[in-house]
Amino acid sequence: MPEVSIIMPCLNEAETLADCIAAAQRGLAAAAVDGEIVVADNGSTDGSQEIARQLGARVVDVPEKGYGNALRHGMEAARGKFLVMGDSDRSYDFGEIKPFIEKLRAGAGLVMGCRMPSGGGKIIPGAMPWKHRWIGNPALTFIGRLLFRCPAHDFHCGLRALTKDAFEKMDLRTTGMEFASEMVIKASLRGIRIEEVPITLHKDGRSRPPHLRSWRDGWRHLRFMLLFSPRWLLLYPGAFLFLLGSALFGRLLLGPITVGGIHFDLNSLDLSGFVVLFGYQMVLLACFVRIFAYTHGFLPPNHILSRAFGFFTLEKGLLGGLALIVCGLALIGITLADWAARGFGDLDPLANTRPVIAGRTIISLGLQTFLFSLVFSYLGLDEKPAKKS
Repeated sequence: MPEVSIIMPCLNEAETLADCIAAAQRGLAAAAVDGEIVVADNGSTDGSQEIARQLGARVVDVPEKGYGNALRHGMEAARGKFLVMGDSDRSYDFGEIKPFIEKLRAGAGLVMGCRMPSGGGKIIPGAMPWKHRWIGNPALTFIGRLLFRCPAHDFHCGLRALTKDAFEKMDLRTTGMEFASEMVIKASLRGIRIEEVPITLHKDGRSRPPHLRSWRDGWRHLRFMLLFSPRWLLLYPGAFLFLLGSALFGRLLLGPITVGGIHFDLNSLDLSGFVVLFGYQMVLLACFVRIFAYTHGFLPPNHILSRAFGFFTLEKGLLGGLALIVCGLALIGITLADWAARGFGDLDPLANTRPVIAGRTIISLGLQTFLFSLVFSYLGLDEKPAKKS
């Protein structure tokens, strides 16, 4: 069995594939390792498959389109203990894979190449569009480091290496360009050791435009990051809105206030109640997403979530929701009693609107808690992540 498998995704790369395979062979020789070269072909029609076979590479046909599909199938078919992946457009030098292999041997699970000067890398003039170098890659890398505490300085470098064990633990599923983000995110979430190797990015050797679409694929990467971080997308903003709305709501229940010459009264009370409800819904939705991701194996186990399943029961949630509903009805009952005392005639809006708004808001919170308890208990029936079929 080879120690190293070099996987190259390929879709009509006849212009550059031979050079990449030759560089990979030099890299294996320089590292003095037994290895194989796997070309994961995504339906080439320019003879790329024949070129690969003639040069001694193993071709894996991947009928499902997509960058992620090609790499995942190539890695599944690879026989090596260590996997090295990189584009077959001559932008990466496979002849310099030795540092990647050394870090894997030293215990790293994922080794990222770093093209950016901030991580010691180098970009040959013309090798990277300015919007990728100065906007897209720095922004996405910053977000990835913030959300997932990933040490990489270049979140989307295409040249990287990982162990076969780490690949299997990640359970990668995406089919497109976001595959690169999924790999780093899941490695970070699962506690897989990540290290970096500075590399040089060369100019693309193809005469045709690249498959990458800057804005479309950039958005797919960003969307994927946010979906894998419900805390930053939903929980933290929702908690902020809930606390802010609750503070304003509680103060306006006592009476109107004037700040800087601006008068806040019933309309502001009603709006703050909406903010409370919206923030609470965001927090509940963050819980839904996290539970779903955990039970379906997208995210690793979480000790806080496990404790929540142990402490929170359907009965507790239902009783809490009912208690809120009763409190809300009691507040509305104050206005109903006053209305009855007046013979069901006209009411003083300043005196009676506040209890109605407060009661309505609290009843809404109770109903949401009641329904959330049902769904939470349903999702918690199977606390073990689903196995991939």
